[in-house]
Amino acid sequence: MVAWLDDILGDDRDSVAGARDGTITIFAPHTTVGITALEFETGANRDLAAAVEAMAPTSGEFGHNKVDSNGHAHVRGSIVGPSLTVPLIEGRPALGQWQTMAMIDFDDRPRKRTLILSLAT
Repeated sequence: MVAWLDDILGDDRDSVAGARDGTITIFAPHTTVGITALEFETGANRDLAAAVEAMAPTSGEFGHNKVDSNGHAHVRGSIVGPSLTVPLIEGRPALGQWQTMAMIDFDDRPRKRTLILSLAT
């Protein structure tokens, strides 16, 4: 299962908590989640899903699968990484025209997820 959360900041994308200049860091305290900047577009999403499947196949043999069924999700989360830091300029995330901040949930079953946002100014 790959679940995408498009635009982590939602309605706050254009103004982050009144901050001016600095950085925003988004962190997922979960080992089967990745945080990245990407172009959230159907073809690009399929390409990324195919790339992570090639690197850590769902049906692959993982040592963690002796404990649980989601060894592939742990590897994928480690490859993508649990956080992203983006500069803030005049209170706006300095993302490219097509970029968004996205959470990718690689786990094989639904789970409640929490994201931690940290502002440094």
